[in-house]
Amino acid sequence: MRVAICAPSTPFTRDDAARVRALAQAEFPAIDLQFHDQCFAVQGHFAGSDEARLAAFLDCANDPASEAVWFVRGGYGAVRIAGQAVAGLDEAAHGKAYLGYSDAGTMLAALAAAGIGQPVHAPMPADIRRAGGEAAVRRSLAWLSGDRSGEEAALDGGPVVAFNLMTLAMLVGTPLMPDLRGCVLLIEEVSEYLYAVDRLLFHVTTALRDAGLAGLRLGRIGDVPENDRPFGAEPLEMAQFWCARAGIPFLGIADIGHDAANKIVPFALAQRAAGQ
Repeated sequence: MRVAICAPSTPFTRDDAARVRALAQAEFPAIDLQFHDQCFAVQGHFAGSDEARLAAFLDCANDPASEAVWFVRGGYGAVRIAGQAVAGLDEAAHGKAYLGYSDAGTMLAALAAAGIGQPVHAPMPADIRRAGGEAAVRRSLAWLSGDRSGEEAALDGGPVVAFNLMTLAMLVGTPLMPDLRGCVLLIEEVSEYLYAVDRLLFHVTTALRDAGLAGLRLGRIGDVPENDRPFGAEPLEMAQFWCARAGIPFLGIADIGHDAANKIVPFALAQRAAGQ
């Protein structure tokens, strides 16, 4: 299996790429990882210009020799190219899996909205930098090899999507947002104050109250900064509160987050399952 790797948002390093490649070669020799040179480009915050990031994604997605596209890391940037990226895809792009999370969720959303490929919330090569990150990278490589043991245990085969909460909040109301009718929505967040998490939950649940969600599950809210006063509610309470106010069923917790334990969630949209 050939896996093409690109950076729609922020850059990677060649040293970290070598670590990921070494792990794959040692444990998953049937997977051929192809890091696009654009992964290592730097232009300010971004992994190269918008034009360079767009071109690299299209190189990877439209390459008939690759079976999957793996987004190298998150960070802001994908939204600047996602619309053009989907518009530039050809037939070869439709049969691929697309793996990533965090800001890469923007690309997953755009692909899902367009009905292209198999978007998958999954660990990325950049997770090699985390404590215990080899396990996260290994989880995605195993999934690509056909091992589904790394998927979120709560999946029941029904329609489901998974997003970083901030990323999702920036997508709702835009053309990049897929139709979530009948879906269970899994969310997670990192490095936001608790009051900001509450604000994001208000925005997302209010915006999606009439979207026909089957329910919402809360992943981990990690690395929360310390505010100058206690917020007075924990993320679980917030999610329950805002779901109740919006009339969205709260279905419990999910095993996803910005950490090495982040589980895999293949997107499944009701409309696509029904052939719509």
